[in-house]
Amino acid sequence: QVRLVESGGGLVQAGGSLRLSCTTSGRTFNTYAMSWFRQAPGKEREFVAAISWSGGSTYYADSVKGRFTISRDNAKNTMYLQMNSLKPEDTAVYYCAAGAVTSTVRNEYGYWGQGTQVTVSS
Repeated sequence: QVRLVESGGGLVQAGGSLRLSCTTSGRTFNTYAMSWFRQAPGKEREFVAAISWSGGSTYYADSVKGRFTISRDNAKNTMYLQMNSLKPEDTAVYYCAAGAVTSTVRNEYGYWGQGTQVTVSS
């Protein structure tokens, strides 16, 4: 069983930055691919970024490419999402997820955190 806990969300003005963290329990963090998804009110949960178990491969949604950076520290069982140049349309609940393969597809991830709210004001 893998337990995921997100933190770092909050309220920020457009153009600002936030760093989200996802801390996991268990000893097998470095065997899982990890990702971030987000869900805005009234919309489906969408892919944001993913990182392979080693950190050697990363993938981004076109909407965040060049502004967001995903990373992980396997020694700390923690994944990060550095979000810069935030826009009001980035407002959503952000979820971290863990799975066996690095994927942009929601159903490939079997473990999910509870989410952290990010609100970007204009």
